[in-house]
Amino acid sequence: MKPLKNTLIALALILTTSLSAQDKMANNLDNSSIALQGYSAVSYLDLGLAQIGNKSYKSEYKKVAYYFTSAEQKSTFDKNPAKYMPQYGGFCAFGTYAGAKFRVDPNKFIVENGKYYLYLNNVELDAKQLWLAEKNHSQLKGIADKNWVKLSKTHN
Repeated sequence: MKPLKNTLIALALILTTSLSAQDKMANNLDNSSIALQGYSAVSYLDLGLAQIGNKSYKSEYKKVAYYFTSAEQKSTFDKNPAKYMPQYGGFCAFGTYAGAKFRVDPNKFIVENGKYYLYLNNVELDAKQLWLAEKNHSQLKGIADKNWVKLSKTHN
């Protein structure tokens, strides 16, 4: 567990200095209220792919816009939008585990047990690799889930 503690300290330092402009909402959105930076939630979950959506295939769910790659994907989403919501509001899963909300690289994700998790990636840190390096993912998710209850209500 000591390597994880050192990793968390490094994560906190890097993120504190390099990501000062964090989103202040429970959903990781850009200024135009488009979820997932325009990537398709259906592509993540059903195909295991990061695919940029097209504004021609747009749906709204809880006042948030989602883009898809086709009319078929849009229809799939519209039938059960809650199924396609990203974990932790689309914020970095490892950051949530560490107790903070951070923007993600939409190409860094994991699909597991019918859910998808997104991760921060920049020149200093690949949070997906940190997550994968830990053996006990259920422990990481348990802590992240507890942290998300509080984080989803805060404006950091």
